[in-house]
Amino acid sequence: MFAVFAESFSADDPLAGLRLDERPDPTPDDGWVTVDVKATALNHHDLWSLRGVGLTEDRLPMILGCDAAGVDADGNEVVVHAVIGDPAWSGDETLDPKRSLLSERYQGTFAERVVVPRRNVVPKPSSLTFEEAACLPTAWLTAYRMLFTQAAVRPGDSVLVQGAGGGVASAAVVLGKAAGLRVYVTSRDEAKGKRAVELGAVDAFEPGARLPERVDAVLETVGAATWSHSVKSLRPGGTLVISGTTSGADPKSAELTRIFFLQLRVQGSTMGTRDELRSLLGLLDVSGARPVIDRVMPLDQARDGFAAMADGEVFGKVVFTV
Repeated sequence: MFAVFAESFSADDPLAGLRLDERPDPTPDDGWVTVDVKATALNHHDLWSLRGVGLTEDRLPMILGCDAAGVDADGNEVVVHAVIGDPAWSGDETLDPKRSLLSERYQGTFAERVVVPRRNVVPKPSSLTFEEAACLPTAWLTAYRMLFTQAAVRPGDSVLVQGAGGGVASAAVVLGKAAGLRVYVTSRDEAKGKRAVELGAVDAFEPGARLPERVDAVLETVGAATWSHSVKSLRPGGTLVISGTTSGADPKSAELTRIFFLQLRVQGSTMGTRDELRSLLGLLDVSGARPVIDRVMPLDQARDGFAAMADGEVFGKVVFTV
């Protein structure tokens, strides 16, 4: 079968280890199922894998990709949940210490077929296309969990999303609008800020700018560069949810005095559960909200999609069709 995989690592030139070629067809173990992939989506996780982050040389070659929508062996249209946990684990699978994402220990979704545990396939609503559904299992599920599980925001609440334009950030804007939230965004790129407003944000600001109000929650994926602004933007008792540190993990000030004096809550968040993925699919099905797709291209043109993401030229998701 045709696949897109990591053949080697390079921190400076990640695309040097990217290969598009034939790979053996996967064979499902007991309790696993084969999904014929119809669409799959690119994440920054895939670029980090090519740099050797979260992936070891002894697992190469590794088919990349965490997200997929397709058809299972019984002809059902499904979405693949990317968190592969220990079969003995019960409860929130994102807390399983033995968990991994597809393309870390197990071959990923940038292929004609992928095998996953049977519990990892979730029915796809007929209202969503395969391309739309393929955007959801990583970035959109991360945003959903940050908003509705970890921040526990409700209609009418206000939220700041740092760094408009990324997959998680753009998802948070759309989901926040669909749920009746007032969403503000920051961006160094004026065009991306305007695009976020078109998607439903109340307004876009330069990083560090004073907001019209202190917000109920901040979604933080940028890290060191925006940390102080995030803390200072919260109302007393507000929640800062962090799921990434793209600008670094060591801010100049942790703002500890402000955190304890205003009784702020700092909450980490990683991916999401199968139940949350079902709820996310249900929200989109009912509300009519849809993923933000930057571009759709055939899987055999995946190198161009990787290059665009590496150069920061995307807003929303890059989707590959199979």
